[in-house]
Amino acid sequence: MAATKEGQKRLSLFGLIKEIFNWYPSSYPAAERKLLFKLDLSILIFACLCFFVKFLDQTNISNAYVSGLKEEFALYGNELNFFNVWYYVAYVIFQIPGMLLISRPQLSRWLLPALEVLWGIVTFAQSRVTNVEQIYACRFLIGMLEAPVFAGTHFILGSWYSGPELFKRAGTWFICNPLGTMVSGYLQAAAYTNLSGVGGLSGWRWLFIIDGIFTLPVAFIGFVVFPGIPDSPKPFYFTDGDIALAKERLAKAKVRKPGKLGLDVFKRTLRRWHIWIFVFCYICMIISGYPNAYMNLWLKDEGYSVVQINQLPTVTHAINIVTSWLGTTLAAIYPSWTVYTGATAGIVFSNICMIVWRIPKPLMFVSWYLFGLSGCLSPILYSTVNTVVKADSEERALIMGAMMTFGYSFYIWVPLLLFPTVGPNGAPRWRVGWPVALVFHVLLWAGFVAAILLHRRK
Repeated sequence: MAATKEGQKRLSLFGLIKEIFNWYPSSYPAAERKLLFKLDLSILIFACLCFFVKFLDQTNISNAYVSGLKEEFALYGNELNFFNVWYYVAYVIFQIPGMLLISRPQLSRWLLPALEVLWGIVTFAQSRVTNVEQIYACRFLIGMLEAPVFAGTHFILGSWYSGPELFKRAGTWFICNPLGTMVSGYLQAAAYTNLSGVGGLSGWRWLFIIDGIFTLPVAFIGFVVFPGIPDSPKPFYFTDGDIALAKERLAKAKVRKPGKLGLDVFKRTLRRWHIWIFVFCYICMIISGYPNAYMNLWLKDEGYSVVQINQLPTVTHAINIVTSWLGTTLAAIYPSWTVYTGATAGIVFSNICMIVWRIPKPLMFVSWYLFGLSGCLSPILYSTVNTVVKADSEERALIMGAMMTFGYSFYIWVPLLLFPTVGPNGAPRWRVGWPVALVFHVLLWAGFVAAILLHRRK
């Protein structure tokens, strides 16, 4: 009897592993498996590359700050926070308009690649700035051009995939967030060591040049392969049968195709609970997650070398990569709230350690690295939005845009109030910021569970 139970456990574990890596189930017809493969090659390749360079840039400004930018421009106030403030002001302003544009079939195929070209130009410009005001202007333009990329990609994924396949793709795509952040650290360390002074440029300037070089080929790939949504102009690699099958799959999953865009979209969205709960969740995620990425400031405060400051935080990003993929995949197999609960428990432990602060240095490293568990929280949340609001394409686009708009609006003032760079409550100690982050991590978990319960009740 014991042997039988043991065999069942082994079979159960084997079944779990098989399910995790099974992207093209044998139960699907051959034509459907082929369609999914085409979608993965087109959407995921461009989306992953696009997301990678975006987060490479978002981290570059922080890495540049600790690798010579601060000293070169004599930045001894809250300038690092103001770099983010200018970025997020533009990000907030252009979020909802960008999302509504990407929901339009004629625009959704071309919008992101076109923005990628403009984004690359401004990224190059950051390597030639001569004063802090020019950096503020560049960060504003970068925020404007990046606005629809994150939520827009989630919208595109939800327009082709559904169910477990959606969660798996969203998690795989999201690993490019920590991957770009991790690679930025290694690139900055290499640029600081090998390129400082080359061409008369500081090492931190070369990081933006490298980032810009990455961008233009990504934009070209997007113009060639990115499919937009099923009602967009058909790319060359899709047959009429592929598009018909894609629309049939969406109809079977009750995912409604885009309709007329008018004021009624706002009216019906505001009458439902979805936007209120999901926007609340994302606000909590933004506030609670802000300090997680600033291990480099603690390392600088502890006296580590520039190379160590850029490389040691990459362990957090490596953990983030694993949890982004594995956590989201498990959420497609088990109830998503269980994965959310497990990740939240680890993050709460890290927050408590940061509040105590005076703890052994090895435990401090463990606490910083455990913040990598947050990697699965965002893709699970957005995949849940795609699943819950699949019957109304315009409402789905509006909710995702609103999540980014209201969530990132807190980035404009919260860092200055709760996470200042200097002062008695400044980085990385944040005597006020860490307790607030702990509270909002718990509120994020509560809001997510509430959304699941409300959806099940309906």
